[in-house]
Amino acid sequence: MGFERSWHKSYPPGVPRELDLEKITLPEALTRTAGRYPNHAALAFAGKKIAYRELEAQVNRFARALTELGVKAGDRVAMLLPNMPHLVIANYAAMRIGAVPVPNNPLFTEQELSHQLNDCGAKVLVTLDLRLPMVLDLMGKTPVRSVVVCHVTDYLPFPGNKLLPHLHKGLYVKPPAGTKGMHEFLPLLNRHPDTPVPNAARWEEMGVLMYTGGTTGVSKGVMLTHANLSANCQQLRASFPQAKDGQESILAVFPFFHSAGWTGMQNLAIFAGWTDILVPRPDPKVISDLLRKFKPTILPGVPTIYIGLLTDPAFRKRDHSALKAFLAGAAPLPVELIGKLKTIADRPVINVYGLTEIAPMGTATPWGGPEKPGTVGVPLPGTDLKIVDAETGERELAVGEAGEVCFRGPQVMQGYYRKPEETAQVLKDGWLYTGDIGFLDADGYLTLVDRKKDWPKICGILEGLKNENPESLRM
Repeated sequence: MGFERSWHKSYPPGVPRELDLEKITLPEALTRTAGRYPNHAALAFAGKKIAYRELEAQVNRFARALTELGVKAGDRVAMLLPNMPHLVIANYAAMRIGAVPVPNNPLFTEQELSHQLNDCGAKVLVTLDLRLPMVLDLMGKTPVRSVVVCHVTDYLPFPGNKLLPHLHKGLYVKPPAGTKGMHEFLPLLNRHPDTPVPNAARWEEMGVLMYTGGTTGVSKGVMLTHANLSANCQQLRASFPQAKDGQESILAVFPFFHSAGWTGMQNLAIFAGWTDILVPRPDPKVISDLLRKFKPTILPGVPTIYIGLLTDPAFRKRDHSALKAFLAGAAPLPVELIGKLKTIADRPVINVYGLTEIAPMGTATPWGGPEKPGTVGVPLPGTDLKIVDAETGERELAVGEAGEVCFRGPQVMQGYYRKPEETAQVLKDGWLYTGDIGFLDADGYLTLVDRKKDWPKICGILEGLKNENPESLRM
């Protein structure tokens, strides 16, 4: 972009103002990471660790499985899963063959899921077995013709993988025998070799169709290209020079079906060779137990998660010396809450802000730079930001004046799927008009006054996942 902005002086050493983006798609990044760190754990789930070598192999297998089901480049593949290995494998397998993953909240009602399946036109759905009754009902009402059923036991170590179906019979659902179009995940995957599959993901083509939360009515599909997704990973990676490739582990609290988890945890971890510790249900007690078992170096959360952890005596007493940073999203952490976290571990508290339309990260507290509680940090490298008057959207405002937050950068979406009028309302001359209200201070730190987009809904999503009580997801 060749620009100079007030926030650049707030970047700590090692953080570039602009990025010379590497044109590498996420499936290619996985292959590269698997080559660099073949034996390093990519995923940790309920006592099972999947190394990068194994993740790459399973993505190749499932890519071939999707091809067997008739999936071609450009086709949509819908997902209905919490944070489980199946979801990561299916997402990357779809992208590898040039198809487009369409994440969905596994707690959706039939009406919500029906809308998104019909809107995106997905003919294949990868789902948790517990949602199978609803999915079967929708097969005649949506374009879905093939369903891949995933069991939570698939990746449990022995003997849990054998015992759980017998101990919790209502939490393990087998597809009805003889039902046309029904497949089980592991048998389908294991029918195929793990030899390399040519990468069909193209830089400027759609990489994911991520639906907004529908805060202004029916949810809209946000078209994010492979360029958007890779760029946002590279921007985040450049913002955190203290983190080391192939060494970090992150507790994947945010769901991968939401843009925050999709990019900030699933994709960033794979890009950098980190370990994703999967959290299917973000219950503070479950999170506290995972912290004890795995000792992640990066702990993300929203205010309610951190409040829940701080009420747990075991969490407060635990040794947190492995922790390098707290990551906060959806809303800035209150000053009092930040103070309490720092008494547990005196580590940076990094507030991030974004929205699905920018893949989704736009700003972050500089890791190693000044922390300003109440703000959401400064724009990421290669990102431009302006505040305009909310009435006309044409007058750029001065420091300290509140107005509409606008972003420009390589992470800005293509537009809304099949909604040109709505796209034109928010994309103007390369700028994304967010609808959020905020102001910049003299150092380029952004303070939000009012949020209108869907990212704050992650708090509600996390609460919903936490309160949903399938014991099979309490790993």
